[in-house]
Amino acid sequence: MTLHRLTRPDSLIALAVVTMGLLLTLPAPPRAHDIPADVTVQAFVKPEGQRLRLLVRVPLEALSDMSFSTIGPGYIDFARASERREFEEAAMVWMGQEVRIFENGTRLETPTIAAIKISLPSSRAFETYDGALEHVQGAPLPVGTQLPWQQAVLDVLFDYPIDSDRSEFSIRPSLERMGVRVITVLRFLPPDGAERAFELRGDPGLVRLDPRWHQAAWRFVVMGFEHILDGTDHLLFLACLVIPFRRLRSLAVIVTAFTVAHSFTLLASAYNLAPDALWFPPLVETLIAMSIAYMALENIIGAETRRRWAITFIFGLVHGFGFSFALRETLQFAGTHLLTSLLSFNIGVELGQLLVLLLLVPALNLLFRYLVAERMGTILLSALVAHTSWHWMAERWEILSQFPITWAAFSRAMFTGAMGWLLLAILMAGMVWAGFKALQSPDHPPASAGAPGA
Repeated sequence: MTLHRLTRPDSLIALAVVTMGLLLTLPAPPRAHDIPADVTVQAFVKPEGQRLRLLVRVPLEALSDMSFSTIGPGYIDFARASERREFEEAAMVWMGQEVRIFENGTRLETPTIAAIKISLPSSRAFETYDGALEHVQGAPLPVGTQLPWQQAVLDVLFDYPIDSDRSEFSIRPSLERMGVRVITVLRFLPPDGAERAFELRGDPGLVRLDPRWHQAAWRFVVMGFEHILDGTDHLLFLACLVIPFRRLRSLAVIVTAFTVAHSFTLLASAYNLAPDALWFPPLVETLIAMSIAYMALENIIGAETRRRWAITFIFGLVHGFGFSFALRETLQFAGTHLLTSLLSFNIGVELGQLLVLLLLVPALNLLFRYLVAERMGTILLSALVAHTSWHWMAERWEILSQFPITWAAFSRAMFTGAMGWLLLAILMAGMVWAGFKALQSPDHPPASAGAPGA
């Protein structure tokens, strides 16, 4: 009878349910996991007296080579993890040893963990420094909280010994291994200044949290120099300017018009005077391609200095917006020296342009002297540039056409917010024109692309 009861189907089912329940309640062995695709790290840096506090929030799943005790279907086993100090070990391996903070150029010692806490993903404590500090120092989650480890966030407060909170501080996060794409939202709170926010992607290198004017200036000079050399469209536009006009006087007027124009819109855009609609960047990129195609076609037909400088000035306004797009994510490194950084970036661009001109003009002179006649060479080179820019224009127009641009939205963005600087641009164009007329000599008419010796 007893044997019969043990072999009944309902008894077997009951036994299976009890067994599964026991297996689910047993602690699971620690396990590692895969690298996540997108990771956002939040951090505060605040120097206070003789210590610097680093508050960090990172998704637990981003610590990919660490193992955490779980229970049941993947819930964090808080008691076992705390006993083994798994969270402290992960914090030191991934952040305490990787994040490098410098005081006056000297790397700070390995920090100590002042507080650590596992938090729910819905926690909004890191919206402010005070809220984050109070949260991480508060009571931990109850031991019985059922929180899947993939959804948990790790909050850590590190303390670094420093000499003075008035020192110059810089940081290199080195958190790019946490995911395929890592964004570090860092906020620096100096003792006597406003909070400064940084959005760092991947490995940004050494970031000065409070740069001096000369440090910001040098950084942006280098950035401007590198940008002009990496920008193929800007280089082709410069080539179109140089091909028909290689004498110093003609070239100086044209390049000056381009410089003045793009400097103006670069500054205007940096001070939020440009339209902020989503369709504006693809519109500018399309217009840049059109400007290259137009200049190339004009070279083929025949260009004159008297007309070329004005057209170059108009297109320079468009290229200035293109330069400003490259600055959007880098102005955060300017600190309190926004104008200095903008002017320095522009200086870097001009130095890059000067280098291009110093290499391109002699190369074209040698080409037209020994390999091909000047007029034929101008047509061939310009046709090649026109072909390339035409394909760019078609591709960018396809992207631009995906944005629904109504006349109301266009007029509101272009005329309401930008009318002031557009009028100023017209005034500057008039000043450049007056300067050009003053430089002209009645005995020496302007050269054209088809004139001998141009």
